[in-house]
Amino acid sequence: MSHHQPDPSQIDALISLLDDTDNEVVMHVTDELLRYGFDIIPRLEHAWEDHPEQLIQERLENIIHRIQFDHVKEMLQLWMVSGGHDLLDAMIIVARYQYPDLDEAKIRNQIESIRIDAWMEMNYYLTALEKVRILNHIFFRTHGYSGNTDNYNDPQNSFINKVLESRKGNPISMCILYMIIAQRLRVPVYGVNLPQHFILTYLDDSEEALKIDPEKRDPLFYINAFNRGMVFGRKEIDQFLKLIKMEAHDRFYLPCNNFDIITRVFNNLIHSYTESGKPEKAEEITRLREMVMAFTGNQLL
Repeated sequence: MSHHQPDPSQIDALISLLDDTDNEVVMHVTDELLRYGFDIIPRLEHAWEDHPEQLIQERLENIIHRIQFDHVKEMLQLWMVSGGHDLLDAMIIVARYQYPDLDEAKIRNQIESIRIDAWMEMNYYLTALEKVRILNHIFFRTHGYSGNTDNYNDPQNSFINKVLESRKGNPISMCILYMIIAQRLRVPVYGVNLPQHFILTYLDDSEEALKIDPEKRDPLFYINAFNRGMVFGRKEIDQFLKLIKMEAHDRFYLPCNNFDIITRVFNNLIHSYTESGKPEKAEEITRLREMVMAFTGNQLL
């Protein structure tokens, strides 16, 4: 998307019209400022400080938020059209919805430090279960991560920068972090889109299996990253599906793709924002989710 080149005097002239009593004028000025895009945010923030009148400040906040939201939409579209391969990239884009100024390098460094700690212990002659034991030890004990059972519906549980900061998350954010670290260590751990609870699977990593695509490989066992990396088998999924009266389906046992994972992150956020009385945020996240679903041709389960 191409944007105007910001002309400071023109921008300042537009901003000075934001206190107009005519709504038509304000809408026109808002549209003009939105067309400048991301580059004018510093100037708008500066104007916010220079104009203590509440009305102008509210209108500036609205414009800044709309520009930032459009920027998140653009980045999400780029991620999708480039194949959606890097889940961490997508999680950073999602977090920018609430934290536009987040420190991306800090996020990557925090993840790298967990990966290095696990790598120091890892040895490729280990069995699958031994590798998971090491990952669990580093992730839950050394680094102190745990499922956020006290504030399960808190929107912060879905933003990777906040999960890394508080070391707490919901089932899907815990699984995503665990899986990103595992895959960077070449440990074949993937997400499974189980209804009402997101889990991980450890795929067959025998030499024969490694020659085929992850989605065609057999799961060896499952991991619950929300419950300190507890390992379980297929029959526990069978029992869980019976309990919630859902029919067994292949997709509840096999790895899902990154588009499914991000859709699920958005579902959680929509629920969190609705529960915490922020319908306008829930509505914006719904628009992001619909964009992903339209792109993948998915329907909500």
